[in-house]
Amino acid sequence: MASTERELELSQQQLISRRKSEHLELCASGKADFKRKTALWNEVELVHQSLPEMHLGEVDMSTSMFGKVLRAPLFISAMTGGTDEALKINRELAQLADELGIGFGLGSQRAMVVRPETKWTFQVRKWAPNTLILGNVGLVQAGKMHMHEILGLCQAVGADALCVHLSPAMEMVQPGGDRDFRMGKEKLAWLAQGFPLPLIVKETGCGLSRQVGLTLRDLGVKNVDVSGAGGTSWVGVETNRAAGAKALVGQALWDWGIPTAASVGLLSDLGFDIIATGGLQTGLDVAAALSLGAKAGGIAGPVLKAWKNGGQDRARLLLEGVIETLRTVLLLTGCRTPGELRSVPKLLGPRLSAWLQGAR
Repeated sequence: MASTERELELSQQQLISRRKSEHLELCASGKADFKRKTALWNEVELVHQSLPEMHLGEVDMSTSMFGKVLRAPLFISAMTGGTDEALKINRELAQLADELGIGFGLGSQRAMVVRPETKWTFQVRKWAPNTLILGNVGLVQAGKMHMHEILGLCQAVGADALCVHLSPAMEMVQPGGDRDFRMGKEKLAWLAQGFPLPLIVKETGCGLSRQVGLTLRDLGVKNVDVSGAGGTSWVGVETNRAAGAKALVGQALWDWGIPTAASVGLLSDLGFDIIATGGLQTGLDVAAALSLGAKAGGIAGPVLKAWKNGGQDRARLLLEGVIETLRTVLLLTGCRTPGELRSVPKLLGPRLSAWLQGAR
């Protein structure tokens, strides 16, 4: 390899490592949270039932997904990788997911492609032998790889399924981000038809529209993670790292995207198994997502912040609270299983109703 090519490769590797560290810092600090837009979970109100006619022990929250059974319909979603700190976070949170019987999502494995020596920061299977682990790769990067290379990324971390993330808004602000999003449908059809593990198409904080949902269904996609607006703004994350005109673009589009509750509702009748991520903080939020049509909810930012402030113990307390709140809401709505929440009476607020009517 010519010296200039080697220098460019080293520069790219260093940039990715630094970007991963900056992402962690920004997400944990709250500096990249949405400013005005919310996920609209507060616009979903479930109707209280005073005669549930059941014992709390009769509530069964077990949920089957991607060949494994979760003890609750919950994920620690799309975390990190590629740095020493990322390994500690991934290890401790994956271990916690295994302990609680919930799922765990890895952050983008692009770092493994550019810097194969960082794959150990993603390898959490030995600390989480039973956990449902989701791998993660960007659609643009996946489109440049052979099928066996993508499968190799999953096998290297013991992933049970693969998230392929879409992130055009984030990339447009990110210094050095992707700019060419052509052939995306063709790439997804190729993966949906030929990838040997379950495939989940996910957004990155801007939500999936109904139009995109219809396209994904036609391409053969069965599973989605809406990753909607209302939690961490990944446009905001990159705006904090950008300069000049790109920073101005990011400031203007900081709150860009479809609120998570709206995205779930817009896709709920299309036959997908839906994971709802984006702005979920409590078990009541998870219950709202399930009532709108999600099969599971995912929490990322609040878990990372809890871990940063008090380690694994603080993160455990947060997640136990989410799980027990969800269990209690099931009882208080007369539901024995999470799936029954989809049929309970609920009131939707005006902004969520407007989204569900106007964005079809």
